[in-house]
Amino acid sequence: MEEMRCIGCGSIIQSEDNKKPGFIPQSKLDSEETDIVCRRCFRLKNYNEVTPLEITKDDYFNIISEIGNHNALIVKIIDLFDIEGSLIPQIQKLTNHNDLIIVANKRDLLPKLVKETKIIHHLKKILKDNNLIVEDIYLMSALKNHNIDEVFNKITKKAHGRDIYIVGATNVGKSTFVNALLKSRAGTIKDVITVSSLAGTTLDLIKIPLGRNFIIDTPGLVNDNQITHYLSPKALKIVTPKKEIKPKGFQLDSSQTLFMGGLARIDFISGPKTSFICYVSEFMKIHRTKLEKADELYSSHLGTLLTPPFNKDELFPLKAHNFNIRSIGKSDIVLPGLGFVTVTGNVKVKVHVRVNTIPYVRAAII
Repeated sequence: MEEMRCIGCGSIIQSEDNKKPGFIPQSKLDSEETDIVCRRCFRLKNYNEVTPLEITKDDYFNIISEIGNHNALIVKIIDLFDIEGSLIPQIQKLTNHNDLIIVANKRDLLPKLVKETKIIHHLKKILKDNNLIVEDIYLMSALKNHNIDEVFNKITKKAHGRDIYIVGATNVGKSTFVNALLKSRAGTIKDVITVSSLAGTTLDLIKIPLGRNFIIDTPGLVNDNQITHYLSPKALKIVTPKKEIKPKGFQLDSSQTLFMGGLARIDFISGPKTSFICYVSEFMKIHRTKLEKADELYSSHLGTLLTPPFNKDELFPLKAHNFNIRSIGKSDIVLPGLGFVTVTGNVKVKVHVRVNTIPYVRAAII
């Protein structure tokens, strides 16, 4: 019997084990003719219900490593709202140093006044710091269909007839990008590939004909540095912006603290009174308090006043990082996965974020 794959997640269709990818009841399989969707994708699309599956992190790396056996173009999608969390520096080694293009998704979340040349300049520095050698960098918004056709045309020219593999961390918009291409090029109306805010939606390679070759969607690599992996679906909705992020300003004296829900905290240790301009999800609640009361507030109100988190299953310890910012201009304090906070001048701050998530300071992007 010819091997069949789910058009939603790429899994091989099977009727033997409902705990493994690609399961569909035999009775349903006998009645299907085309466009087969596994039970997991059907439930995810129609009921937003996730079925746990026996798939490991090693499975993801084995699938991606197989790309290195082919002469291909690698298109790495990253999330402009979580650059560091979605970068995956080892991607070039995993794919045997095939040519690499970076496509930065979710351009629509950054304020329109930010020049694209400034964003690309910032990305080039991060890529260089992570020893990634790229052919080019493009910006897009897969959800808003911004720059999709232009990016696709440039990618296909760079491919020179080779297969194109779409790779990236979970939830960066790979499948949304491929669906946008299908809608634009093939005239489809509905999403073909299953899209969800939950990690691990695509489970295997999904090959789509492109002339004599293929454009291939791949599973999202689970990056331990992504804070989103440690949040419930309810919390994930809070930290994920749905539209252009707007500034939320706070005038702070030294010895004051800002809480981003209960997920991060910035202590203003010393410096002149200054503005802390927060660029976070429109749903994120920010609380200001005196530094001397911050520990008590955190221990007493985590999960109530300070949310997310909403339950004990998503609680995690915060680790402090000290920054002595010396600048005549503006700097961004980046909270990976949550956004960034812009400050001006010389300030000393202590930034508390989840263990293994590394905050950093950059020249202000706005």
